[in-house]
Amino acid sequence: MKKIIVPIDFSYHSEYALKTAAKLAKKYNAEVLALHMLEMSDLMLTASEGLQYQKANFFIQLSEKKFNEFLNKDYLEGVKTTPIIKHFKVFSEIDDVAKKHHVDLIVMGSHGTNGFKEYFVGSNTERVVRNSDIPVLVVKNKETDINFETVVFASDFSEESIKPYLNASKMFDKTNTKMYFVYVNLPNERFRSSMEIEKKVVNFFTKADRNLDKLNDVHYVSDYTVEDGILNFSLKIGADIIAIPTHGKKGLAHFFSGSIGEDVANHATLPVMTFKI
Repeated sequence: MKKIIVPIDFSYHSEYALKTAAKLAKKYNAEVLALHMLEMSDLMLTASEGLQYQKANFFIQLSEKKFNEFLNKDYLEGVKTTPIIKHFKVFSEIDDVAKKHHVDLIVMGSHGTNGFKEYFVGSNTERVVRNSDIPVLVVKNKETDINFETVVFASDFSEESIKPYLNASKMFDKTNTKMYFVYVNLPNERFRSSMEIEKKVVNFFTKADRNLDKLNDVHYVSDYTVEDGILNFSLKIGADIIAIPTHGKKGLAHFFSGSIGEDVANHATLPVMTFKI
């Protein structure tokens, strides 16, 4: 892990992400790219050419000043930090910037659910997750002692989940991680027998790894929802992070049936990392 990008909007949630990125950067000797996207107002864009230039220049200078002040943090001391300001707020652009700079990870902060609002629905974080080909780490806590020692990779072991699995393996293989795999078996029409599940798992690892060395790390749990199964299993084994495949613009994780993937990210107290299918 050499480069980490953090979108900054000056909220305390983006500072959570920045703190997390700083800890990861110190642990893995990585560079932090702090990205702020300056959203120009419609009023400025409809002004005359001369006035528009003056207003744009004013807002850019003001944003740069505020950005530099925001990045003046003790926890960034000793961390190579590169500020980047983009002048239009397009969430797909975060992925473009990340690719241009060969970034390994995007870190974003979100507040999750508080009984009033589901952060993932229509949020900036969701937009980034759905547009990003690069793994996205979502954190919600102020003091996240982030590490990748124990990771739960939730999967339905379909062939389309092989790509995110390989990407997750590539990342976590470099961080001395113990990866557990979980399949959540549901009641009623979605129930699968042990034999049916095992056949899928064998096919999955045969095509992904060309060996079955990780079969003993696969756990089958039964629960009423996929979300509950993942969260309960992760808490039971003391996981540090949950990894989830995503479908990007088509919506989150295919096997999560609608909003389940969003619910996992919303309700998990653990950090959640997404890998695009």
